[in-house]
Amino acid sequence: MFKHKRTDGTQKSHKHGWHYHCYPIEGNSICRFMVKLNRNSLLLKKSGSHEDITYDKAQSLTLGISAPRDEVACWGESFDKLLSSKAGLQAFTRFLKTEFSEENIEFWLACEEYKKCVSPEQLSSKAKTIFETFIRREAPKEVNLDFNTKQATSKNILQPALFSFDSAQATIYRLMEKDSYPRFLKSDIYSELAMGRNSGRPPLRRRSRSFTYNDFQDVKANHAVWL
Repeated sequence: MFKHKRTDGTQKSHKHGWHYHCYPIEGNSICRFMVKLNRNSLLLKKSGSHEDITYDKAQSLTLGISAPRDEVACWGESFDKLLSSKAGLQAFTRFLKTEFSEENIEFWLACEEYKKCVSPEQLSSKAKTIFETFIRREAPKEVNLDFNTKQATSKNILQPALFSFDSAQATIYRLMEKDSYPRFLKSDIYSELAMGRNSGRPPLRRRSRSFTYNDFQDVKANHAVWL
């Protein structure tokens, strides 16, 4: 390492292409770079400085979802009971968003709404929307259907009926039940709700502890690494 004297009493050091400005303090040179590292380490180690990130994330995902603990417990009995609960459906949808697979539940819900159509005009309009949104190749929210199911559904909507999407809807239902549902029951979202942490209000956060001059006085630079 090469050092060059400067007119202000400091030293400019070069090591491995890095440039450090060192200042003489009480007879010793404390490198500003090392002080910064020690300062950051102090901040990270201060107890109570930050909330637990995982806990906060789970709290934010359950925000606004309110359900009694016994109702939440029922969600674990069957996938059908989960979807039949308004809060359960909301929680499951948020979980799917964390896995980037929310198109599955959106398609299933769209099919449920489709079955409520009362006129041929409604059937035709909604059938086209569902097909263009979820089923056609490279649709914006294309769901994972096997070739035969997709082909059969494509033919069904040529003459829309209330059962036109039944096969496709059942396929996606089974996919969520066997794949996403078990993971949901092991997720932080479900755990938080099962423990009753579902007040529907934002969680209270402690104010982050500010770094003060007195804290900085406790920092001791490690000179050995520069010798």
